[in-house]
Amino acid sequence: MTDDDGRALLRAHAFRDSSRRSFLIGSAAAAVVTTDLVVTRVIQSQREQTRILPLDDDAARARFPNDRWVLFPGYKTSWEEGLWILNALRPVLAKRAQLAVMGYSNRGLDINNIVATMNRYVENFRLEKLYFYGHSFGGMVAVEVAARLRDRGIPVELILLDSSPSSRYDVRDQRMFDGVVLLYEAGVRVPISVRGTYELGERIVHKNERTWSQIVDQTLEQLSPLAPSSELIQSESSYIYHFDVTRFRLSLGDTKVVFAGNPADGVVDYATARAGWARELPDNVVSVDRVTEGALPAHASPQWNPGIYQGILSAVQREYIPVPSGGGSRRIT
Repeated sequence: MTDDDGRALLRAHAFRDSSRRSFLIGSAAAAVVTTDLVVTRVIQSQREQTRILPLDDDAARARFPNDRWVLFPGYKTSWEEGLWILNALRPVLAKRAQLAVMGYSNRGLDINNIVATMNRYVENFRLEKLYFYGHSFGGMVAVEVAARLRDRGIPVELILLDSSPSSRYDVRDQRMFDGVVLLYEAGVRVPISVRGTYELGERIVHKNERTWSQIVDQTLEQLSPLAPSSELIQSESSYIYHFDVTRFRLSLGDTKVVFAGNPADGVVDYATARAGWARELPDNVVSVDRVTEGALPAHASPQWNPGIYQGILSAVQREYIPVPSGGGSRRIT
């Protein structure tokens, strides 16, 4: 056997080993992606219906049987985190109403479904007063739901916008955002494993807003079986992308709108968002001057900074949701 023959055999052997490794790696990767897609389907099936989740408070139930604060969660916020946020605000919000969270369906964000769910909720509990808390992009949803409920004769008295963008142009990371929307509208769904990698990277990029503990916790939340589905997250992106606040300029009646945010926000541009809401809803916006100074993360984080947010909400409630006077000596703030 010549030297050339020997080298050819060695190359063939190396190719065989390389091909086997490539096959095994490719098979493993395919198995991971397949498993990931199966898990995604399981997550979606667990929470296919839009639901309103109560946060029980016996004292609030006794005092406010027909009044509700409803939280509309932000982008990528799970049902559990929505309840966590609401619980962080409970000491203040429960002084005006009972509390509940709008749980979006894992089949995707469907405003018609959300409005219908809210309408049934109002009828079932014979609600008389509604207050909406719009957490991040949830502020957009809260505004549209309030406008559409009013068409049905159900007024919302107050909407608190917590770092809510007024349009897609207020979102700082436009390239990522546009990419997510493009994939969604092309029918491509992002696997959980890919989402997890992005979530970790995005939070490390904004490390100045978070502790390492928050980075780990928030990343793991998105990999949890309880996390929102990719379908829901991408549909939320599409909703933000196409949201047009001008449609609701004449649809909110006497609803008061308060914007609170943080100039250090790295997710939503504080300056353009507060200006956008004030400009587009001039008959409803009563304040854009509430600042969550000192909060970390700076973007819509009452669950991490309850003291800061409770102080703001106490002031907002005192000014815009006064408690009826008379009947007792105890003063409620």
